[in-house]
Amino acid sequence: MYKVLIAEDDPMVAMINEKYVEKNKDYTVVGKARDGKSAVAFVKENEVDLVILDVYMPVMDGIEALGEMRAEGLPVEVIMVTAANDRTTLEKALHMGVVDYLVKPFTLERFQMALDKFAAQKYAFGSETEFNQSLIDSIVETNGRKKPQEQQALPKGIQARTLQILLDFLGQNAGAYYPCDLIAEKTDLTIVTVRRYMTFLVERGDAENRMNYETGGRPQVLYRIIKK
Repeated sequence: MYKVLIAEDDPMVAMINEKYVEKNKDYTVVGKARDGKSAVAFVKENEVDLVILDVYMPVMDGIEALGEMRAEGLPVEVIMVTAANDRTTLEKALHMGVVDYLVKPFTLERFQMALDKFAAQKYAFGSETEFNQSLIDSIVETNGRKKPQEQQALPKGIQARTLQILLDFLGQNAGAYYPCDLIAEKTDLTIVTVRRYMTFLVERGDAENRMNYETGGRPQVLYRIIKK
């Protein structure tokens, strides 16, 4: 399970971010910080995989905190979640290697996409010791720097690596219908992500769905891959 620190000076926003993080079963919030200095200190003293970092904070702002984390060589990734939408701040954050940059207000779906980017990157680095060009390209793509032809092939919000994970699972079980929660469990993706990608596959004609009315409660949407 990935351990997350939320660095946000607004208690209400921090609470929302915490709820968003913990909607994903693979993440848990291990701490909160109200300023950048406290965030850096927490990361130095505790095991943290990911920091959800605001820019506008007292004592030390998010950009300064990120710079200190990088200068100290702290093994932590960062997702910026902030109202700062100016070019200078964005360029500084990207230069220091943030996983993603979310501008407030944002949706739960977009937040989960950022978590998916982080998880895909961690999975790639954790499962390989040597990298060929194809795998390097997939990691670069995960960080949002796609080649022009790939941007045209897939719509915004659909990543080739995540799509392939779903296609691999469904392809191995072609002919069987699955609900989103089971697909999410088998692929280690969130239900929100699975639902978005399955909708895309249905629209593209690579999958089909049907309703299951035999659940004893609310009807359930089932999906399966279409053999071609």
